[in-house]
Amino acid sequence: MPPLPLRLTRASLLLALVALAGCVATQPPPVEIAPPPVVIEPELPGRPSARSEAVRQHYEKVQANLLARGLLRTDGGTQDAPYTDRMLADNFIRVALYDEYARSSGALVARPTQSRLRRWDQPVRVSVRFGDSVPEERRATDRARIASFLARLSRISGHSIRMTDASPNFYLFIVDEDERRAMGPAINAILPGLSPAELAGITEMPISTYCLVYAMSAGKSSSYSRALAVIRAEHPDLMRLSCLHEEITQGLGLANDSPTARPSIFNDDEEFALLTPMDELMVRMLYDPRLTPGMTEAEAEPIVREIAAQLTGGGS
Repeated sequence: MPPLPLRLTRASLLLALVALAGCVATQPPPVEIAPPPVVIEPELPGRPSARSEAVRQHYEKVQANLLARGLLRTDGGTQDAPYTDRMLADNFIRVALYDEYARSSGALVARPTQSRLRRWDQPVRVSVRFGDSVPEERRATDRARIASFLARLSRISGHSIRMTDASPNFYLFIVDEDERRAMGPAINAILPGLSPAELAGITEMPISTYCLVYAMSAGKSSSYSRALAVIRAEHPDLMRLSCLHEEITQGLGLANDSPTARPSIFNDDEEFALLTPMDELMVRMLYDPRLTPGMTEAEAEPIVREIAAQLTGGGS
């Protein structure tokens, strides 16, 4: 449902804030849906809190409105959104070599900022952690979808990406409103060095943020070593799957969103719900051995344009 890694050197860790508000930070106009008021009621065992139920109802309405407007497409845009090698290269540069957020006084400010190419050099080992609010049959469906998507990304990129609880370095949490608010200790253990404002950006995630991912590099390296993604358990089915596609992929290094990227999930207009064929090409480009972590835009651009021409046959 976002941002180029924001560099923070603290305790010899380079914190890269990637895609904060990954599945969209603000809803596309003209839809504006206020969450229903929270009514405090006695909590019953096995029943979601009033706050979580309000969030669930809110996103049911958001998804219905987006679908009614022809958004959250799952067709990939192959029929009506052609692109050329130049468009592919331009989109890759904006998505992979710019950040959506910059740090200011310990907080994040939405401001496109030029950065360096970042990706994983080590195998990506994704551990999926569910809150108690997620029923077992929903967990089974999510695990199957995540494992299948990771296998797809691994095949596209040529990089080792898989779901495992053995020495994980990419943590994916699917939690409801109350569970996320209690995640402070777990977040600090996985991503040490977060400022109080950054931690609150996760635990107090506003309703306008659908999901998010943070990635971290060690020292001054541009190679990721750890990541944490948070998906709202209250999301209806398609928004939930959309968040999984975007946050996992952005956590691999396609960190930014661009209003010109089409057909793509790396665009806050919510036109496309799932990874598109053009997005797949950007994943391939990111992990092409001709590109290396730490490259600037000037260093990467001629190589990016060469790869884009090869992937598209020099045209659309």
